[in-house]
Amino acid sequence: MTIDPILAAPLLVQVHIAAAVPALLLGPVALFRRRRDRLHRIVGRAWVIAILALALTGLILPGRFAVVGPFGPIHLFAPLAIWGVVDGVRLIRRGDVAGHRRAMRSVWFGAVGVASLVTLLPGRTLNRALFGEATEVAWIVIALGLVALVALWRRSLRGGSGGQITS
Repeated sequence: MTIDPILAAPLLVQVHIAAAVPALLLGPVALFRRRRDRLHRIVGRAWVIAILALALTGLILPGRFAVVGPFGPIHLFAPLAIWGVVDGVRLIRRGDVAGHRRAMRSVWFGAVGVASLVTLLPGRTLNRALFGEATEVAWIVIALGLVALVALWRRSLRGGSGGQITS
């Protein structure tokens, strides 16, 4: 593991990765805490800013696996993430806690969780940083990550109206 591929990447890629880290790590704190407490609101606001920065930089990054012009399949996550957080904020301002919860969880699981796993595909910057030449390890991590995301998603759906994951 080395951060050299990240440091050698264009500044926009570095900013994108810098936004991805808090988007990935703050999400569970905001999503699975009891609602309406101060930490949830503070972390949630920081998470929304990170998601918006991640999505906006993602929109202007050229696609490694471009299909239409500079855009590849991973670019679909950017407008979905923007829509999801804007909708989530709109819903909570209207008092729709359940809708807010669904919107924000969808953004984290889809636009952050799945998209993060896609960034581990061979040939991408994070793949080189984390796995070097061991691309077979990346495929194992992607598969295990998908299984973990599905399990966490299913568990979160059973978490009840409080929105917490319980053991």
